[in-house]
Formats: sequence, C-alpha cells, structure tokens
Amino acid sequence: MTEVESDSDAPPGFDAVMFARFGMVARMLEPQELTEPADWAALVENLEPWGEVPEPNSILSISVTPTDRGLTVELSAESEWSAEFLPWSSDGRLRARAKSAPEGSRVPSGGYSWEGTDLIVVRPKETSHGNSAIDVASAIEVDDMEAARDELRKVGEVLGHYHARAMLARTTPPDPSRWNARTEWLEQTLHSTFLWRVKYSKNQPCTLSLGDVRLSDVSDDSLRIGRPRLADALRTHTCEFPAMRDLASLIHDLSRIHHSSTTTLELTPLRLALIEGWKSTAPAEWASDEAFYSHSGGMAIWEYEQCLLDVLEATSNQSGAPEPAVTTLAYVKAYQKRMFSNRTFGALSVMAAFFGIVSLYNTFPPSMVDIPIPLACIALSYWLHGVYKRMSPPPERPFTQLGR
Repeated sequence: MTEVESDSDAPPGFDAVMFARFGMVARMLEPQELTEPADWAALVENLEPWGEVPEPNSILSISVTPTDRGLTVELSAESEWSAEFLPWSSDGRLRARAKSAPEGSRVPSGGYSWEGTDLIVVRPKETSHGNSAIDVASAIEVDDMEAARDELRKVGEVLGHYHARAMLARTTPPDPSRWNARTEWLEQTLHSTFLWRVKYSKNQPCTLSLGDVRLSDVSDDSLRIGRPRLADALRTHTCEFPAMRDLASLIHDLSRIHHSSTTTLELTPLRLALIEGWKSTAPAEWASDEAFYSHSGGMAIWEYEQCLLDVLEATSNQSGAPEPAVTTLAYVKAYQKRMFSNRTFGALSVMAAFFGIVSLYNTFPPSMVDIPIPLACIALSYWLHGVYKRMSPPPERPFTQLGR
C-alpha cells in the first residue's frame, strides 16, 4: 500500500498516516519521537490515562521494538512495564474484554486514550516463558500425537473459560446481515472467484469475542488479551461477533503450525482435541451441535473468513501467498459443491412432508385406507431430514479433506 495524505486528526506527539491501494484504506497514528524517557513523558502528557500506569516522570530508560501489530516499548522505572501501541486502535471493547477475562488472565493493567480511543495499553512486564504454540509445535514436529492433543485440549478449555465469563458480561442476538456484508466486502476486495453466504445459527450470538486469538496467547491456564491484527485496520469492525469466531481463529492458527512442520500427523484429530476442549468449558448452547451445524455456517464460515483475512493482510503489503490460507481457499468451491449436493436430501424431505400434509388435507377426515400413504410420506420426510443433517461436514475435518 502507498502512503497518502491523511485527513485525520492526531494528538500532540503523534502523526496521522494513511495508506491506500487495492481498494483498501488504513488509517494509523504513529509516535513522532520515542528514544528517550523524556519523549515518553511528552507523548502521554496530552493523553487520558486509565487503570494502573507508571508515573511518566519516573521512567529511567525505554527500549522500542517494532512488531506487526505496532510498537512495543519496554519501560524501566522502579518496576518494569511493557507499553503496547495500538496504531489502528481497537474495536473499543479491549477494556471490556480485560474486565471480563477469568482470574489469572494476562490483561492490560491500564493505558492511555485520546478522544475516547485507546492508543496505548500498559501491563507489567511479563516474565519470559513458553506458550502453547511452542509446546504444540514441538509435539507435532516429533509426531507425538498424545502430547499435542493434550495441550490442544487445554488451550480449548482456556478459551472456553473466557467465553463462559464473556457470556455473563455481554450477549446480544446474532447479526447475520452484517456478517454476510463483511464477507462480501472481503470477497470483492480480494476479487474472489467464489461467494459464500449462510444463515448462521441462532446459537451463535454476539459476545465480547477476542477477534484474533493464537495458540501463543495461551500459557499454562492463562489467556493473554492482546492487540488487534492488521486486518482490523484494513476493514474496521461495524458489528460484534460470536465466540465461534475465536475458536475458528485458534483452529486456523493450528493449521499454520501444522503446515509449517514436517510432521506425519493427521490434522483432523488435532483439530478435534481443540474443539473438544472448548466444548467442555464453553457455554453449552454456543458449543451445541446446532452451533457447529455446517449447513448453517457453523465453524466453517468463520474459518473461511480467517483465510480471507490472511490474504487481505498479505495483499496489503505484497508479502506473497499466505499458507495454509491460499491452499485452504482452493478447496472452497469443491466444499460448497458438496454442501449443495447435500441439499438434495433437504429438498426431498420438504417435498415428502408437503405431499404427506396435502394428502391428509385432501382426504380429511381420512379413512383407514387413506392414512398409510400420507404417514409414509411424513415418515420418509423425517428420515430424509435426518440424513441431511448427518451429512453436514464435521467441524474437525479441514476443507482440504472435505473438498475432495
């Protein structure tokens, strides 16, 4: 993307920058100078602090590290702090997520905002330790299925615990029209050769979803509430999302790790372990069969979105084809074709029920001679509907298997 003149305001000490290309626009706020402790004090002077933050004039030294989600600044005072810049801000729910997270979660202790927008989050510096991404990758690399599945179940449980708390904090009805509109924008922007619209299950209500969650965000039984990904700058949120989207984000991250390894392990049992772990602690309704029902979107539509977001980010900075997103998307048409073929049984079920009901109506009150045919049609309809539901692709099987 190319930097263009920005039409946005910026607080003192920040520059408003804007990038545009490929039908995308990204607006960001970047600090002008940040090399000395005095620069930090000047930068936050005009921002509104919230929560627990270090006294600006107590900072003795700073160390700046750029990341793909914004600058990270290590602050040294009487204690050590880590400040994370949000160049494209967040969706406005970061503090709510932190407040709703289970005890022991690694959440920001405070931060700084400007005109109601969070620009910096601050947390005590974390001790360097491992995380589930490292543990899962190590187990997969040596083909240790049992160890990998055990770790993935734990990761799923940790995410499910968060969603159990999020349900109590905020739950609103599903928003399928905006979800489908968002998918449509992604497909149009990326000039996709396929379309995917679904009804979505009523068991996927909106909540304080994390938006983007990785295996590296889980360590032991602790979940880290972090910054949004670049895709949130390229397509700002206009709606809330369900918990299923967070699970799909984890599932897709598992696919990244599996793709980059040289393992001989199958991906399906690994995905199943993660899903089972989440189901064991997440709200029962959100983890029900209806919520996972692929003919109504299930987890598949959210995994599809995760792949599109990877491609969106790669397109914005011309970093090459992201894997396994591109390979996964190559199977979408075949996956959709199989789902469409399944609908034949659904249509036959409706037709059989229709004929049964019409037959009963036309012969009402029916005689003993007239009853068998309508009842047989209704029974056939019920059986065909059961077949149709059982043909729904299971969530643990990846696109690359179901699309063949």
